[in-house]
Amino acid sequence: MGSAWRHFKTITKHRHLVMKHCFQVGLYRRGLLHDLSKYSWTEFRAGIRYYQGTRSPNTAEREAMGYSLAWMHHKGRNRHHFEYWTDIQPDTKTYGPVPMPTEFLVEMVMDRIAACKVYKGPLYHDGSALEYLDQARDSSLMHPETKRQLRFLLLMLRDRGEAETFRFIRQVVLRGLPFGEDAAPTPVT
Repeated sequence: MGSAWRHFKTITKHRHLVMKHCFQVGLYRRGLLHDLSKYSWTEFRAGIRYYQGTRSPNTAEREAMGYSLAWMHHKGRNRHHFEYWTDIQPDTKTYGPVPMPTEFLVEMVMDRIAACKVYKGPLYHDGSALEYLDQARDSSLMHPETKRQLRFLLLMLRDRGEAETFRFIRQVVLRGLPFGEDAAPTPVT
């Protein structure tokens, strides 16, 4: 029963951090709904069995079984994961990534920050989420525009800190204003 309690505490701490960060930028609904599927039996069972406390149990399940049923369940129900955003491409008739809508992109940023805070603990720093993105092998499945926007925001987080990045997200990103390397610089006040 110990791993069930520890997993419950870990996912709840993560959810509350994402909620707090989403609230800070004005995404109240996304914050409230974030990762509720982690409490479903399909996902929670893997969390109990493969709990380690320093990384996602889905990774351990994948290593043990060759796939993660919990991850497949999770990514199909949570639109803040870029893996959710695939569809048949009209020109090639094959599956490929599509751009993420802004609110889910922002929730993904908050999710990555919170996951790094939970799993890295006192070793967390504002560059942790960018380091995780750079180490990930699966980001080739992300739409190039989504990846460009995510990278821009995580670079801002690393270089300017959480308060300024969250202010930029509120004032620029969530208002639908252009941002990134190709956009004119937008002052954050």
